[in-house]
Amino acid sequence: MFHDHHYHNHHLPCLHCYPNSFIRVVQNLIERCLLLRMNQDDCVIALARHASIHPLITLTVWKELQKENRDFFQSYLHAISPRTFNYRPFQRETRFRRGNSWK
Repeated sequence: MFHDHHYHNHHLPCLHCYPNSFIRVVQNLIERCLLLRMNQDDCVIALARHASIHPLITLTVWKELQKENRDFFQSYLHAISPRTFNYRPFQRETRFRRGNSWK
């Protein structure tokens, strides 16, 4: 799945002192999960195990990204679904946006 060195480059800022910086790091790590074609549960487990990020935080950031990128996530989740019988490589046709609504 993941190797620890994917996360050691990230020094997590203090969530309470620098919430926006902390959330940006979590967003970056979620994007790495997406590049590895992981689903939400796998991403939550990986970030908890390798980056010590509480599952609730990962879920909250994931859901916010999903809200801001509905088309992207709909295509992504369809592409990684084991029920998808017609294999088509996943392509990022929709631009992935990171919101600045974290305040």
